[in-house]
Amino acid sequence: MTLRRALWCSVVAAMALLAVGGPARAAGLDESVDAGLAGCNGAAWQSVRERAAAPRGRAQAHWMSSSLIRWPGADPNARYRLLHSARGQITASIGARAAGADASIALQPFTGALPSALAERFRFVAEGATLALPADALAQLSTMLGGQWLLVQQDSDDTVVAATRLQMAGALDDLYAAAASRELGVQTSARATSFALWAPTAQAVSACIYRHGTGPASQRVAMQRDPATGVWSATTRGDLSGGYFTYLVDVFVDGVGTVRNRVTDPYSVSLTTDSKRSYLADLDARSLKPDGWAADLTAMHAKALSFAATDSVIYELHLRDFSIGDEGVPAAHRGKYLAFTDAASNGMKHLRALAVAGLTDVHLLPVFDFATVPESGCITPAVRGGPASESQQASVMSTVARDCFNWGYDPWHYSAPEGSYASDAADGAVRIREFRRMVMALHASGLRVGMDVVYNHTAASGQQEKSVLDRIVPGYYHRLDANGEVERSTCCDNTATEHLMMGKLMTDSVLTWATQYGIDSFRFDLMGHQPRALMVALKGRLETTLGRPVPLIGEGWNFGEVASGARFVQASQLSLNGSGIGSFSDRARDAVRGGGASDDSAALLSQQGYINGLVYDPNAAAAPSRPRSDLMRIADQVRVGLAGSIRDFGFTTFDGTTKRLDAIDYAGQPAGYASEPAEVVNYVENHDNATLFDLNVYKLPLETSREDRARVQILGAAIVAFSQGVAYFHVGIDTLRSKSMDRNSFDSGDWFNRLDWLYRSNHFASGLPPKRDNREQWPLLRPLLADPRIAPRPENIVWTRDAFKDLLAIRAGSSLFRLSSAEAIRSRLTFPNTGRDQQPELLIGQLEGTGLEGARFKRLMYFVNVDKIAHALVLPGEVGQPWVLHPVHHRTGAADPRPSRDAVFDEATGRFTLPPRTALVYVIE
Repeated sequence: MTLRRALWCSVVAAMALLAVGGPARAAGLDESVDAGLAGCNGAAWQSVRERAAAPRGRAQAHWMSSSLIRWPGADPNARYRLLHSARGQITASIGARAAGADASIALQPFTGALPSALAERFRFVAEGATLALPADALAQLSTMLGGQWLLVQQDSDDTVVAATRLQMAGALDDLYAAAASRELGVQTSARATSFALWAPTAQAVSACIYRHGTGPASQRVAMQRDPATGVWSATTRGDLSGGYFTYLVDVFVDGVGTVRNRVTDPYSVSLTTDSKRSYLADLDARSLKPDGWAADLTAMHAKALSFAATDSVIYELHLRDFSIGDEGVPAAHRGKYLAFTDAASNGMKHLRALAVAGLTDVHLLPVFDFATVPESGCITPAVRGGPASESQQASVMSTVARDCFNWGYDPWHYSAPEGSYASDAADGAVRIREFRRMVMALHASGLRVGMDVVYNHTAASGQQEKSVLDRIVPGYYHRLDANGEVERSTCCDNTATEHLMMGKLMTDSVLTWATQYGIDSFRFDLMGHQPRALMVALKGRLETTLGRPVPLIGEGWNFGEVASGARFVQASQLSLNGSGIGSFSDRARDAVRGGGASDDSAALLSQQGYINGLVYDPNAAAAPSRPRSDLMRIADQVRVGLAGSIRDFGFTTFDGTTKRLDAIDYAGQPAGYASEPAEVVNYVENHDNATLFDLNVYKLPLETSREDRARVQILGAAIVAFSQGVAYFHVGIDTLRSKSMDRNSFDSGDWFNRLDWLYRSNHFASGLPPKRDNREQWPLLRPLLADPRIAPRPENIVWTRDAFKDLLAIRAGSSLFRLSSAEAIRSRLTFPNTGRDQQPELLIGQLEGTGLEGARFKRLMYFVNVDKIAHALVLPGEVGQPWVLHPVHHRTGAADPRPSRDAVFDEATGRFTLPPRTALVYVIE
């Protein structure tokens, strides 16, 4: 998730609200009061049944439990009343008496200590007036939670001094805790179909049932509310599988009034085109399972029992990117789930070759139902222009709202496959079957399947048409700020997984993907916005339910309204140690590839990294005479990653002192942060930001040869491959992938996201990248894109591909690269060539294999020489040791001739000679 993309999403959300003029005037509203089946049909997805008497005000008070309310900053000694109107008719002007309430409850000051659970949950709420409801009011609370609530401070003559709405999540979680054990969504059997929807504040709920994805409803079924759980349910005769449904939810919305929302099911397992109707299905039905589905799940279960998280070597790819330009895929399958079933395609040949070499997992960017791609009628613009032209981006951006491309980080329905990737989005069964066929095809290719999941936000909230959760339980599912507005730090509308039923929705959804679709692992977008406790509980429930380990990784970034534990202990880097959940490490990433703020052209050029020239190969924009200590310090940061970022692993740093990794500084934080290697994900590029090739265009001197650009790419991949922990690679790192310098291609169309599985081009110099996120760099990019020396030739791409496969084979061939415990890393890994007298251009890691299952070698030593020249180093302790090159370097077809041709070990002196810009491994067999 990039900051740029986050800002853009926030602007879009704000523009959408302005365009509809507020929720009461939203597009599609129907002011009429419908009856019978009328509300199930037609274009209007919402009708206002009775307007609120007052506009929507701030919600500054927190209803923390059924009996306690906190109003931050309010006078604890003042008089307070809680007003309720089932029809939303309360008005409360300052200096006048409140009017329109059906009920008025006098509140008493609460002077005791908050229960510890409440104090912890609401620690972000400032001090103020803490108020208690009387016991007689509590007895009636469950039946009257729907409607308008207003907290008022009154003077002695009952005039209003101040008024606020309330944030209700705490009360709802307290009153309806039993809902967490209810099964929600649709259940079908031969005799009946049952519906269950959690909507505790709704006044009425019914289910509209349709025989088809289009056309009128066949029936409307009234649902009954369970006062203990707030769940509305109904059961109809017969198995309605294959049909569709929506809910009609009558609910009060502050500032709007009582509305009737026609809305899809948050627990939808599939939908019709553009998510207009939820699909009625039993995911265990034989008709939804491809031939061999049960056998595939059984085989992968058995395989997972012996698979450790640190065995993971992951290849992250976007489903549409993978096949949209693959001429070996039938036209009807390109950009679809079914492309993975075309075994003879160029892309599948590529994946199978990687699997043979040692790749274990493919991680798919979001494939749940998302909001930004039309599922029918999307378009692909014609694009033309020169290497540094503006015309390509102009063509792409002219159709951006209607084209077929988006990364998909805008969730609409968490548990349903995305329809634009199906051959027929109109048929809810098709996307289920085709998703499963995709999973089976990848499994058959020797690859596990991971999903990128985005439970930290939704595409919309409030009363917008693409809002689902808020139109069922207004104000509950999203995280709110001090005034009751939805937080948007993650880019869009932040969900509140700390709330009981949002946490349940996330957990139930992940379990659905794991049990019903055979998903082997999960990558959580902006996982630091989730509570650690919830993530740990989810991991436990997954493993208990499936009877096998399910690796969980995610972005543990620490920012936004939850930063530094402001609301709960986060699932962030510094808080996850001991959990077994992995987070991406920016420590080695930044050291390896170099830094530079996205908007700072000078920094993009000058802040070189370990592999692209810092000190030893400065480019024209580099700071003059950088001290050698800078390179030594950065080399230490790379060693942190090589050691799995284990907190208590130690080595001698560049200043001559021996330090634990958690004592090495990284931007004011400990560089080492993990307790176990499964808790760190090592990478040098992923879908966010510029590709490694494009970053190296900024960093490397312009005169760097095509061959050396390929070598630098492989140096970055080698450091990941040699690092302890989870290895994570972005699709195309092995084909020198370029996005024509686009640093944020989430909505840049097929043109800027292309892949070529015939290895003819990496698509560098395909035009200036989209103005939206790259305009500031255009003056810098024009000459770079026009420079004919940079773009690789096919032979450079093929060399990189094969060198990458050799790295995978080396990692896969020995468990020494995949140590599963911190104790094993501490006892088996050492770093020669450290301290004040090191050659900082040269990384060396030595691993002891004696007694380790799968080690294959008694000892192993890897070398990474990032310099343009050869380096020689004497290791006195290795005199007389029988070091030989790793067998991969000698085998027929090895990509890089330098190790076998130019690397030398002199047993008599312990002297190693390492070729320039080369990664290699020596072993003692």
